[in-house]
Amino acid sequence: MARLTRAEAQERNRAKVLVAARAEFAEHGFREARIDRIADRAELTRGAVYSNFPGKRALYFTVLADAAEHEPTPEVEPGLTVREALGVFARAWVARLPMATGDRRGLGVDLIPEVAADELTRRPFAQLMALDAILLGLALERLDPAAGRLVRVAEAALTTLHGATALATAAPGFGEIFHVVGACEQLADLDTGDHWPESMIDLVPASVDEPWAPPTTPTDLLTGAPAPLTGDGVVAVVGLHRLAAVEQAVRAGSDVTAVLVTAHPDELAPLARLTVAELRACLRQAVPRSAWPRLRVVCDDRGFLAAAAGVPTADDDTEAAIRVESGRVVRRAEGYGACRAAAVGAPRACVEVSFDGSRA
Repeated sequence: MARLTRAEAQERNRAKVLVAARAEFAEHGFREARIDRIADRAELTRGAVYSNFPGKRALYFTVLADAAEHEPTPEVEPGLTVREALGVFARAWVARLPMATGDRRGLGVDLIPEVAADELTRRPFAQLMALDAILLGLALERLDPAAGRLVRVAEAALTTLHGATALATAAPGFGEIFHVVGACEQLADLDTGDHWPESMIDLVPASVDEPWAPPTTPTDLLTGAPAPLTGDGVVAVVGLHRLAAVEQAVRAGSDVTAVLVTAHPDELAPLARLTVAELRACLRQAVPRSAWPRLRVVCDDRGFLAAAAGVPTADDDTEAAIRVESGRVVRRAEGYGACRAAAVGAPRACVEVSFDGSRA
């Protein structure tokens, strides 16, 4: 039998730790889970666990992210109107709650309390929620282009659903969770006064002529498919405190790839993956493929894509963007307003990314 390389052995041990940790968290919850028991379940040492994960919270977020990314999507009829899509989205959401599944413990019931316990996680999570609202709002807008901006409607729906999630855990038995579906449907008629304001930041980008050679082909968190970055469009490198800025590039009519970066990749990168994956699971059921948002989201936990885009020291407050045309970087901007600055004047997106990664 061939001897495993060091990298292969580490990957095998990491997989064993994740399997053991999932069982431990499911049985005991986050607070009562113990690293020693996880190591015993994995038949590894405590040191081997910590060599793969810096702490229990990073391990917990990774377990949840992996579970969400591999969750099967039921075959349902998607919504063809904003009202229908909100109903299907909400139904998919509440169907996964502990009260609906009969699993009162639930693997992810400790997520929100753990996020809320630390400013390190609270602030990025707020921006991840903003990104979720942008993605859902963009999909709803494509179902009804005459409706205008629907991001605030999406925010209201997500607020309602997260509230239902919290109550299903903290006050089981309170109310009828499937009434939440009807409440979300009614949001389609809510006049939020939503509109896209003119940017107050007028950052002047730099015109450049540089080769563009992304070092890797990342995975699009929205589709789970490879996301080659060789086409024309805007590549926006955004830290987890600046995620809402990507809407600036989208509203400018660009084909946008949001590259998520953080100074705390071991904990916050899995949190980002988890948040987008949970939205994806519901969005896939709620809207047809033709309404899928024209925005790709990739996680650059090691900073390779950021470095290729000219941002070698990206952190959670980073906002930088480049515009790519014909394999060349032709525009570059960095700082608040960079996403819009790089996108203004870019051609409107005319491609559709399918669930299998093909383009139509």
